[in-house]
Amino acid sequence: MRNISLVLICTGAFLGAGFAPHGQAQTADVEGNWMVRVRALHLSSENGNSPAVTGAQVSINDKVFPEIDFAYNFTRNWSSELVLTYPQRHDVRLNGIAIGSVKHLPPTLLLQYQFAPGAGVNPYLGAGLNYTRFMSAQLPPGISVEQDSVGGALQAGADFEIVKNVYLNIDYKYLRMSTDVRASGAELTKLVLNPRLISLGIGWRF
Repeated sequence: MRNISLVLICTGAFLGAGFAPHGQAQTADVEGNWMVRVRALHLSSENGNSPAVTGAQVSINDKVFPEIDFAYNFTRNWSSELVLTYPQRHDVRLNGIAIGSVKHLPPTLLLQYQFAPGAGVNPYLGAGLNYTRFMSAQLPPGISVEQDSVGGALQAGADFEIVKNVYLNIDYKYLRMSTDVRASGAELTKLVLNPRLISLGIGWRF
């Protein structure tokens, strides 16, 4: 519950920025303070294990899926970004053998520094917090995964203006993410996912 509350507080702060007084919002000094991006994203998981039982190697598959993010410039160079998608299902393997699947939902909130807002090419760096909810696990009887994971997030990318207020976006994110895998209540292993996310998409500023 503490983890969920932390994410809700951060999300509320992001949304609250959008209702700042008009004069304050205009300090962004760019063509519109809001930006929406739609991306195709490739997730590559580290699939590391800290085995409590020797030889238990748990992994999930890599995947391509869509994401959408909402960014708000609260100054010219600084913005906040909320990254969202829908729950993604992954195959789960134990020592290379498929044993079932699990879904995860990984909203991420970032503080972002933009180097050249309003220019034809605008690189940026970001850092923030990722909250992942694991759900709908379809695993053998007695096997379970921890439901919540909170970790840091790093980002680097660039927007390339195609026409006025429409951008091609290239983005890279690294998330700290892990979950305990249990067998009959005893820890089997800690699955360290730490995914690397590479994406390509289109953004609109308004």
